Amino acid sequence: MSSPHDTAAQPLPRTIFWIAVVFSCFQIWTAAYSPLSSQVVRAVHVGFVLLMVFSLYSGGSRANRTLGWCLGTLGFVFSLYHWVYESDLTARAGQMTDADMVVGIVTIVLVFEATRRMMGWALPVICGLFLAYGLFGQYIPGPFMHRGYGFDQIVGTLSFGVEGIYGTPTYVSSTYIYLFILFGAFLEQAGMIQLFSDFSMGMVGHTRGGPAKVSVVSSGLMGTINGSGVANVVTTGQFTIPLMKRFGYSSAFAGGVEATSSMGGQIMPPVMGAVAFIMAETLNIPYVEVVKAALIPAILYFTTAFISVHLEAGRRGLHGLAKEDCPDPWKAVRARWYLLLPLIGLVVLLFSGYTPLFSGTIGLGLTVILIFGAAVIQGTSQAILRYVFWLLLGIACAGFIQFGVTDFFVIIAVLGLALMVRRHGRDTLRLALNSLAEGARNALSVAAACALVGVIIGIINLTGVAAEFGGQVIAIGESNLFLALFLTMITCLVLGMGIPTIPNYIITSSLAAPILLKLGVPLIVSHMFVFYFGIMADLTPPVALAAFAAAPIARENGLKISIQALRVAVAGFVIPYMAVYAPALMLQGGSALDTAYIVFKALLAITLWAAGITGFLLSSLNWFERLYIIASAILLVTAIPLTDEIGFAATGLFLVWHVVRSRRARTVGAAT
Repeated sequence: MSSPHDTAAQPLPRTIFWIAVVFSCFQIWTAAYSPLSSQVVRAVHVGFVLLMVFSLYSGGSRANRTLGWCLGTLGFVFSLYHWVYESDLTARAGQMTDADMVVGIVTIVLVFEATRRMMGWALPVICGLFLAYGLFGQYIPGPFMHRGYGFDQIVGTLSFGVEGIYGTPTYVSSTYIYLFILFGAFLEQAGMIQLFSDFSMGMVGHTRGGPAKVSVVSSGLMGTINGSGVANVVTTGQFTIPLMKRFGYSSAFAGGVEATSSMGGQIMPPVMGAVAFIMAETLNIPYVEVVKAALIPAILYFTTAFISVHLEAGRRGLHGLAKEDCPDPWKAVRARWYLLLPLIGLVVLLFSGYTPLFSGTIGLGLTVILIFGAAVIQGTSQAILRYVFWLLLGIACAGFIQFGVTDFFVIIAVLGLALMVRRHGRDTLRLALNSLAEGARNALSVAAACALVGVIIGIINLTGVAAEFGGQVIAIGESNLFLALFLTMITCLVLGMGIPTIPNYIITSSLAAPILLKLGVPLIVSHMFVFYFGIMADLTPPVALAAFAAAPIARENGLKISIQALRVAVAGFVIPYMAVYAPALMLQGGSALDTAYIVFKALLAITLWAAGITGFLLSSLNWFERLYIIASAILLVTAIPLTDEIGFAATGLFLVWHVVRSRRARTVGAAT
């Protein structure tokens, strides 16, 4: 059976291609007009996912392909059961018929198998253990024993209603996440990767360690539109990793920089990763509140990566690209400026209080209109005609205020007809179809994981095991918040060894976040703490998904890459702890002065930490100096009386000593 990465790299077979296009059109239609109930949309969304997964990941033999199509079709047809019998299911909620049992059991089995085909055994095994607990937990001795539940009750909870497979994660997957994945797919197909690469190269490519800084900047920018760590690695990494290797960075370090930078895309506003939408829905807060909490930590994360590659370049004596070899960043912006407009519009709408669903729909519509409009006007030599065209198109788009998203669909249809009669227009229409299909393919892993982790949420809600687990951990951490945080971190990292960030967050936030809340940690900070370490799990040995995605590009062992990634991503381990002890870092309480102080302290600490791990600041550091500044950084991070004062004093003494020693060394070197 081919791996997901292999399959993702291949063009979709014709039949599956059109299924993917229909899937995307269904999602756009339901997002724009909400013609169906949420339960039906979730069920059909999962049905499409099952159909595509089983048809794509069915192995090479004809018999396996036939079986895959049969299973996928069965899953899709059973999803329509929720649509056809919606009123009956609502009327007899909780009372399962024989047909309900068949549909429910088969759907659970197919979701487990589809996720296994997409992601391997780890997540299905974990969810299977929770399912087994729900079925047989009454036989477990000790505090985790429950009262016992009937088989039909468990099937009903998981396969019907909104607490199992069709719970909050699937709701978010079928609305916000899918739209933003499509949004990113259209921008990527239109050349956003090239725009970000050229802009990054032009801005920082000529500086010390420029090629590695290009990776940090371009991956951060890409993260604003797709929010996927592994996807970033395999897209921007194709360009940045060979470039870093060519200019002297080791293969492991080049892969580590790309993996670290790409994973940061999940915490980079405005789009962030799918987890951010799930978090907003779970906490019942506006998405913009999640963005505000993530903004400063995201900047600190990328600042750390930037500082790390700068210091590594200094240690190795590496320089940047020649200035003349770097593209003009502003020329790149002028060539594709229109691609930035949907992103700007998205940010404005989100921060104006509109829902992510509305903002995503408008952003996607604007993206398609701008791509089609640029193709229609292409080749027109007279500037006045171009200005008039864009002005009229802008006025037409403003009609959505009165006519809603239907205005966008009409404009897209008119531009599409115009493209059909132009010589190069069919290429743009083909690009749009490819974007719809790629968006569906990119959504499969997220959607499958969201459906399967619903099993865990359903069992947790049914049995109440989270409360018992929380009581046990609270008993440990009641007198020591740091110990509770450390245990939560270990839980996230261990779970993340086998499962992606989304199910990792859902599982650990269900269990651990309420515990941290009871220990006095603000709600959104506790969820962000779990979120961060779910991301860091993809960089942590022995199973580091982002590092192993970079391995074939870097032609290096994934374990070595993950070790280097940990060096670069040190802030990812420090910032969550700082935010718990000083919530002002996530803009949760405190004055502007409090926020400025904690940001300054964090910047100083992560710079010292990066220098200590790299072994270079203004000049090379010996082992004593490295240990000294790491200890100073720890003092700045630790939130107990006098540690800040001692940390600042220790840092000041070191900087004076280091500057004097570095100048003396340069003087001796120049004389020699």
